[in-house]
Amino acid sequence: MNDGNIDDSGSAAGQIPEADLSRVRTVPVGGRPNKVLAEHFAAPPPAEAAARTFGAFVGSLPRILQAESFLAVVDAIASAVERRRAVLWMVGGHVVKTGLAPVLIDLMRRGAVTHLASNGSAGVHDYEMARWGGTSEDVEAGLADGSFGMADETGRDMNAAFARGMREGWGMGESLARDLEGRDDLAYPGLSLLLQSRRLGVQYTLHPALGAEIIHQHPAADGAAIGDTGHRDFRRLSAALARLDDGGVVINVGSAVVMPEVFLKALTVARNLNGGAPRGFTACDLDMNRHYRPRMNVVERPTRSGGGRGFSITGHHEIMVPLLAWAVAERCGERVSG
Repeated sequence: MNDGNIDDSGSAAGQIPEADLSRVRTVPVGGRPNKVLAEHFAAPPPAEAAARTFGAFVGSLPRILQAESFLAVVDAIASAVERRRAVLWMVGGHVVKTGLAPVLIDLMRRGAVTHLASNGSAGVHDYEMARWGGTSEDVEAGLADGSFGMADETGRDMNAAFARGMREGWGMGESLARDLEGRDDLAYPGLSLLLQSRRLGVQYTLHPALGAEIIHQHPAADGAAIGDTGHRDFRRLSAALARLDDGGVVINVGSAVVMPEVFLKALTVARNLNGGAPRGFTACDLDMNRHYRPRMNVVERPTRSGGGRGFSITGHHEIMVPLLAWAVAERCGERVSG
């Protein structure tokens, strides 16, 4: 004990103790690891107009944070294309509504989409755009009088396609693609992911959520047909995931609930049937907001349990998807699938 005027810490009695900074140990800056180096910095646009190419833009990005993640995903897709590994794109309806079908169709041609999977709303928007050149109604206005989602042709013809698909043993995506393929009055066939994926030999599986899509509220809705064709597509997706092993890529764009949940279950089936594979793949969630299920079910859990890498990149689809597609095209050159 001291004499009562100075406490055990060396401070005067009654004063709050303070750390003695004169005793702090320092280290030389040259021996300190740095997370940011000069070579990581961005480059401004070059003065020469001819040098301002998209490739130069991609090369000018800083190797820091989300830009570094973006470049890592581009590298993973380009590597998967070169090594002929699976590149699975999972999309929500907003991806179709923001006009991105032509970008994804081009990626299919380049071999940078080997499997397309979507929730039911994406299928509805794609089908309407192909047939009539317009989609996405005013929900609140239609809700007021009960007319929301009640377009006769959409509900009647899509449900008829599912009923035929159940009889023929087709999946839900295949059923709609075959329906579109058999029509000669399509407004915009070149904008349809369903139709163009079939023509390019890229499997498109559709994953419905009963009661969540406008076509389920129509008189023609057949729960058995929806369940049969939708479950067949789940089985097809589960089988396709084996190709993700050792270098494949899965990208979730704009589906906050359905596709992350479907992917988690399909991956469980695939690993159950294939001795723990697929493993060692890259997973990316690309959305305008961060959501729990994409982060956990696509980015984190599958890669932590399988030795892969996961990225969450936040940005609007209508900007980020074209940027990613252009960067992949830059890396992959003119390679076209088929």
